[in-house]
Amino acid sequence: MKIAISLLCACLPVLAPAAPYTPKDGGTVIEQLPRRADATQLALRGLRQQLTDNPQDLALAAGLAQRYIALARSETDPRYLGYAQAALAPWWRQAAPPVPVRLLRATILQSTHQFGPALHDLDAVIAQEPANGQAWLTRATVLTVQGDYAKATASCARLSALSTQLVTVTCIANVASVTGRAAASERLLDLTLQRSAGAAPELESWALTLLAEMATRRGEMALAEARYATALARQPRDSYLLGAYADFLLDQRRPQEVVKLLKDQQRIDALLLRYALALQALPGQQTALQAATAELAARFNAAMQRGDTVHQREQARFALFLQRDVPAAVQLAQKNWAIQKEVPDMRILLEAALAARNYAAAQPVLAWVAANGVEDVALQRLVRQLGPQDGQKLSAARKAGAL
Repeated sequence: MKIAISLLCACLPVLAPAAPYTPKDGGTVIEQLPRRADATQLALRGLRQQLTDNPQDLALAAGLAQRYIALARSETDPRYLGYAQAALAPWWRQAAPPVPVRLLRATILQSTHQFGPALHDLDAVIAQEPANGQAWLTRATVLTVQGDYAKATASCARLSALSTQLVTVTCIANVASVTGRAAASERLLDLTLQRSAGAAPELESWALTLLAEMATRRGEMALAEARYATALARQPRDSYLLGAYADFLLDQRRPQEVVKLLKDQQRIDALLLRYALALQALPGQQTALQAATAELAARFNAAMQRGDTVHQREQARFALFLQRDVPAAVQLAQKNWAIQKEVPDMRILLEAALAARNYAAAQPVLAWVAANGVEDVALQRLVRQLGPQDGQKLSAARKAGAL
């Protein structure tokens, strides 16, 4: 089963959706809605009406849900994931829905970090359709986030006969870049992208973003910036790409550019966080910073009340750098580490542990970095700063293989 590009890109990393927002008064502009005459919105409205008239039409429901999932990413609007789920309502709670619904449900679940149920659905889809390339790709994405690199690589390998070379190599490079094979995987992906003229913009953006992150981890900042610029030219509203580039700019101490980049992208919690971090680094922005900080606090509190764990990485950064609540940051970073193990998850736990002078809290990440050969200049700097300060710590670090 060849992978449809519209759904393929929906399984790629997506930033956390915003928590509910209550305006201060009735005159507050909450959102600029898409124009009713917009061709995409007109088409969606027509499909919704057809589905209302025929709610059990599986093909119609799946097609509409797929379009919503793609829009959730391209428009950085998490509401579309809810619309997609609503389109699948007749089958959503079924233990074993039809394969198209089950695959879409897995995609929505992984987008909201419900990894266990997502994998359960994906494994069921693959059991029924071993040649379902989309299921293998989404499975690889989830397993990589969880840090199960062997299974993720195996899932990527299955794509070689089911999709394009660029999809397969990007999938494999995503894993290899954090398992001690960064340089070789970066060269292979760069070469494959150059040979993939005519690839869909979404796919090119995915590969370019990964290449930019690889260059950043090696300390090649000029190369990373060039790749980010090219990716943004293809997908200027991609929420993951915007967040990654904002982090790059923050690390380069260029907060004014972050403010410009994200001034109209604050609906997404993770982007509002980066916007606030940029404001914090600029003079004369105290009023705007206080407003952004208050808004983030309200969103994170609402998420905690719902038992939502999607925001824990961002909330840990918020607690550490904006609230200066180091104990809370350590606790949140630890909870986040239990769920997902990407490089930013490693970084925030090390940063929080360093701020708390809590060497024990850093131990799981130090051991993970050493065991998997993770290459990243920012992580290496934090590891050095966390370096052992007494014999007991030295012994523990050597035992874990971190030094």
